[in-house]
Amino acid sequence: MSQRLHIFKQRMDLTMCKEKAFKEVLTIKVEITAVDEVLGRGKTVRMIHFGGSVDCDNFKGIILPGGVDTQKDFEGESFKLSARYILEGEDREGKKCRIFVENNGEGFDPNGENYTMPTIVTDSEALAYLENANLKGTIEPWEKGVIIHILSCD
Repeated sequence: MSQRLHIFKQRMDLTMCKEKAFKEVLTIKVEITAVDEVLGRGKTVRMIHFGGSVDCDNFKGIILPGGVDTQKDFEGESFKLSARYILEGEDREGKKCRIFVENNGEGFDPNGENYTMPTIVTDSEALAYLENANLKGTIEPWEKGVIIHILSCD
């Protein structure tokens, strides 16, 4: 399935979640380590490098080196971000595992909130359901970077 079709399908699935409550499944504290930026003519691109940690009921661990959030702010277009990173640690059953996260966002919802559409791949049996769950991410600022809240309505 193409990336655009996958994001469209996720948005449709989230529309169907309106009557269900979202439950937080991962809380990721992102610590920004460097920012590279190109300022063009009406276009700005940033690559935000980061590390960080996760300490929630489903998973405890770290963000492996190499995490990056690419942000595109082009005049006349909606703001876009795409972050990719791998978490390493232990799942809720205490088993070692890794979780790949791709978090894409475009624009803002009607409340002015920048939300994301996460995609997750994991080798954890306990968290395998996240690979097909209806997920939404929210972004909360904190002094060292941001906190990513990944929620599921499944």
